[in-house]
Amino acid sequence: MQLFETRAELRAFLKEVRQRQQTVGLVPTMGALHEGHLSLMRTAAAENDNVVATIFVNPTQFGPNEDFSKYPRSLEEDARLAAAAGVTALFHPPLEEIYHTGNATWVEVVGGLTENLCGRTRPGHFRGVTTVVSRLFNIVQPDRAYFGQKDAQQVQVLKRMTEDLCFDIQIRVLPIIRESDGLALSSRNAYLSVDERQAALVLSRSLEQARHLIEAGERDTKTIVETVTAFIQQEPLAVIDYVELVHPDDLRPRERLEKAGLLALAVRIGQTRLIDNAMLEVATCS
Repeated sequence: MQLFETRAELRAFLKEVRQRQQTVGLVPTMGALHEGHLSLMRTAAAENDNVVATIFVNPTQFGPNEDFSKYPRSLEEDARLAAAAGVTALFHPPLEEIYHTGNATWVEVVGGLTENLCGRTRPGHFRGVTTVVSRLFNIVQPDRAYFGQKDAQQVQVLKRMTEDLCFDIQIRVLPIIRESDGLALSSRNAYLSVDERQAALVLSRSLEQARHLIEAGERDTKTIVETVTAFIQQEPLAVIDYVELVHPDDLRPRERLEKAGLLALAVRIGQTRLIDNAMLEVATCS
């Protein structure tokens, strides 16, 4: 695996790759790699001749008083893990390689995809995400790009951006990777104390409560959301940001669950904001 810090170096490497008519998969990350990231990298390595993984803690997707300054950074360990997962090139650029001084250009998806869920309480977050990912797309020009379902809203936003800007890139979305007790893997889990780590299990367990309701025949989304909310509120360390059941494509609320719905959660455990989600499928008679 090769490590690159400048666009010029990476592009020179990719020029040689394309001259050999080899495919390229891209896995954008902010580092602090865990099994969720590594599953994306391994899949990318299986589906492409070369894998570019990026490690860039993007300042524009953090709001005021968020955790940009303390976000986990562990380049040496990340490089070791990425190489073992089959990454060909690791791109770790300094800030000025992504954002020029006086940057005046932004990429933004507007409308329902970015206005609800995380968009309500994190203004500007998705503008930062789409801006940095569009720049990485332009730098790498991959055949495929890999993202995790845990960031379900981000995935839908990036799909729309890719379509609207005519990027010739296949967006691959892979399942949430969880600990054995159900906690969704996240770099921010490192912030949790022992008691908070136990309390955080309320997210995945509340999703299971919703699945049980669906299996019992419940289709009213208000009832499902209220039940999940009440379950989470039983945990003293949990403070709910949102609990919403929305259409999996446009992320708009529905009164009733028809074929499928996305149940999305954002919950603070202590000072740590965690997200999780589940696709709720309605069984149909054959």
